[in-house]
Amino acid sequence: KLCGYLQKLSGKGPLRGFRSRWFVFDPRRCYLYYFKGPQEPLPLGHLDIASACFSYHQPEAGAAAGGDEPAAFEVHSPGGAVTVLKAATRQDMTYWLQELQQKRWEYCNNLDAAKRDSRTSPTPSDFSKGLVAKDNPDLSILSQNASAERARNILAVETSPTDLVGEQAASQPAPVQASAINFSLKQWSTEIKNSMSSLRKGSNENRKSVFYTTEEWELLDPTPKDLEDSMALEEKRKHLAEGNKGLASSAFPFDFGRIPHKARRPLKDMIGSSKNRNSSDSSPTEWCSGNGNRLVSELQLKYQSQQEELEKLKKDLLSQKELVRLLQQTVRSSQYDKYFASHLCEGVPKDVLELLHQKDDQILGLNNQLEKLNLEKDSLQQEVKNLKCKVGELNERLGMLMETIQAKDEVIMKLSRQLSECEDSTSSQSGTINSPMATCTNKELQELDRLKDNLQGYKTQNKFLNKEILELSALRRNAEAREREWQAKYTSLEAKLCQIESKYLILLQEMKTPVCSEDQSPAREVITQLLEDALKAEPSEQPEQAFFKPHLVSEYDIYGFQTVPEDDDEEKLVAKSRALDLRSLSLSENREISTGVKWENYLASTMNREMMRCVELKNLIRSGIPHEHRSKMWKWCINLHVKKFKDSAVPGYFQTLLQKALEKPNPASKQIELDLLRTLPNNKHYSSPTSEGIQKLRNVLLAFSWRNPDIGYCQGLNRLVAIALLYLEQEDAFWCLVAIVEVFMPRDYYTKTLLGSQVDQRVFKDLLSEKLPRLHAHFEQYKVDYTLITFNWFLVVFVDSVVSDILFKIWDSFLYEGPKVIFRFALALFKYKEEEILKLQDSMSIFKYLRYFTRTILDARKLTAIAFGDLNPFPLRQIRNRRAYHLEKVRLELTELEAIREDFLRERETCVEKRDLISDDEEDS
Repeated sequence: KLCGYLQKLSGKGPLRGFRSRWFVFDPRRCYLYYFKGPQEPLPLGHLDIASACFSYHQPEAGAAAGGDEPAAFEVHSPGGAVTVLKAATRQDMTYWLQELQQKRWEYCNNLDAAKRDSRTSPTPSDFSKGLVAKDNPDLSILSQNASAERARNILAVETSPTDLVGEQAASQPAPVQASAINFSLKQWSTEIKNSMSSLRKGSNENRKSVFYTTEEWELLDPTPKDLEDSMALEEKRKHLAEGNKGLASSAFPFDFGRIPHKARRPLKDMIGSSKNRNSSDSSPTEWCSGNGNRLVSELQLKYQSQQEELEKLKKDLLSQKELVRLLQQTVRSSQYDKYFASHLCEGVPKDVLELLHQKDDQILGLNNQLEKLNLEKDSLQQEVKNLKCKVGELNERLGMLMETIQAKDEVIMKLSRQLSECEDSTSSQSGTINSPMATCTNKELQELDRLKDNLQGYKTQNKFLNKEILELSALRRNAEAREREWQAKYTSLEAKLCQIESKYLILLQEMKTPVCSEDQSPAREVITQLLEDALKAEPSEQPEQAFFKPHLVSEYDIYGFQTVPEDDDEEKLVAKSRALDLRSLSLSENREISTGVKWENYLASTMNREMMRCVELKNLIRSGIPHEHRSKMWKWCINLHVKKFKDSAVPGYFQTLLQKALEKPNPASKQIELDLLRTLPNNKHYSSPTSEGIQKLRNVLLAFSWRNPDIGYCQGLNRLVAIALLYLEQEDAFWCLVAIVEVFMPRDYYTKTLLGSQVDQRVFKDLLSEKLPRLHAHFEQYKVDYTLITFNWFLVVFVDSVVSDILFKIWDSFLYEGPKVIFRFALALFKYKEEEILKLQDSMSIFKYLRYFTRTILDARKLTAIAFGDLNPFPLRQIRNRRAYHLEKVRLELTELEAIREDFLRERETCVEKRDLISDDEEDS
């Protein structure tokens, strides 16, 4: 999967700069989406790679052969728009360019829209499991030019990505860009002059120096303490710079991204530091602000003198406070002695008074000692703080010295190499070449090396551009051929449309003013001809037109369900019409942001962390899980609900149950065998005894019958397992059935009495009367018992009740949120067709319409919007309370029915005339 971090050039004016973005390629639409980060659900925008071309500029330095420096490339879109992207290394840039070229080549060579329909041929994926994953859809790929492919392979540059490309990059922090704004020292001088001119115009009392740093754009207001610290730090740097004056670089680029959060300096310190670092090689333009710099230095000196006076005043204040404290303590002591002498000294022995005075003196002495110790403690803490500051400064100085030593080592190594080369050259020429000629030779060798590096870089660039030109030329020729083919297809379809319109006009004219009797009417012939044209097989007598014939409806959909039945012509016509409507709906959908890209971005963000339940994931699941990710997500949802059961089970639990079921007879096995071929006869995975799904279905149902002998087997469980097996393996489908029966649904939902199912129908009646009161009143008026239709919806979760696309979207939400989804979609189906049902004015037509109306609903997005939007609020607590209420009523009714049955049996035994009567249960047995 092509995804990773790139820096995108964006912004305008002084805010223009590179910002790190997370890029994800969508193979469905050949779009390159970019996000703020891997966790973001919505992209900031996209680039159309299918119609784009690529280029990059070769640097003049000798870094052409590769390296760790960032490398930028350009994406040219239609209309002249140019997007500049920067990779972390040249290796990553080469990899991105090669992959984007390859993706564009593959997409543009497979642009046959009729064969690339996602409904008939989904994108093959390694993520899918189950029976659907075994299918190998036939993708129509146009024949490619062999010579073009051979030339592309020759011109390809082999490279491999770094850790910043691919899904593993989502777990890493975004690369730090050099700066959010590319300021130069010249721009800084302009800003200083502007600020100085504003300072001269007005007073400085309430003015603050404000500027932005780092990519977070944090607003900084320097405090007096920060200014004092920065002045001290600047003095130290001046002394250090005087010692290393010869080694300092002449043009130091200011780097916002490397300023640590705690070490950000105010604007005045920045100005002073920038001034000192560029004092040796400043340009005349930068010295234009000399008056401003002098004013700054004067202000700094004035401020420093005021700070010193303030410190002296603070010290005097502290000494005065200490004196006042001692005087207050003396006054309190004298007052205490006076009070003690006047009130308590009468009648007290003299030795006791002396002892008291001694104790008072001791207390005062201890208090004085305590105060001294506190003062010592404060002084020691201050000393420790000062030492820490000194240690930090020494560490900083040590780092600078290490960098200086490293730079000197590099210079020494370079000079040593040059010296050895000069000695070799002089020795080879027997000492005949003088020193100026040796220097000239050394420069020529360096120039030769530089030219070789540039030559290698230009060769790589030339190879890439040649490949780009070759691909664009081949794609242009393919586009022209594809346009000619589409023109021919359009002509063929237009001719067919004219024929059909002609027949319809004849039919409408005959219906309006018949000229013959009903038996001899041409309308009957026209209708017969139209039906034959719609139902007949594809023509084989014109193979040259086979490509232009649109294959709109395939025999099976991606889930294995038969799209058009083979036996009934009327049902076949309706099914084909429905399949064409689905096809038309899919072609008319125009989504700005692909759901598949949202899913891929979310799954990439959870690659190295456990997936958790959250609102974002719930909304994604409600919009539908993509075909290639459904196996993974269904398995995760099931494990979420049955984790406690799986943790308590022994290893190999499913295999143990299956082995037991195969070795010992089971009462449910007979009924399971009878229902296997009746499960989903319209699905190719379960259509015959030799189908792969039949054996898996048998294994799961037998294993569950041994796990839950109270239920054993109930008709309906087979369809639940069959749907699960389309995307899951046997053991996962077994736990899916456990989740549905033992976690989602209430008790006795699949038992012999179907108690829980009956309760849910009554709860659904209450919800229908509350959410759709007009429709409920309409059913009550014509006494239509719609629960005869909805009972099967709840029992098998809409299997065989809705079209397959909607069915699997319902199952996506059902496996994540639970049974409340069934109530939501059942109400949504009625609300979708509410107006059509209200138009029916008799019970027979209403009931007939209810039997098939769900198969006419094709728009899954609209149905989902109704289910999760229009029906809110939908509290689960309300459903639970109504289930408890109706459960008692249904149990009471079942008890009464059981009593009536027992009375009937007793009466039949005692009455001779009724002995021949038998019940339904006895007849089945």
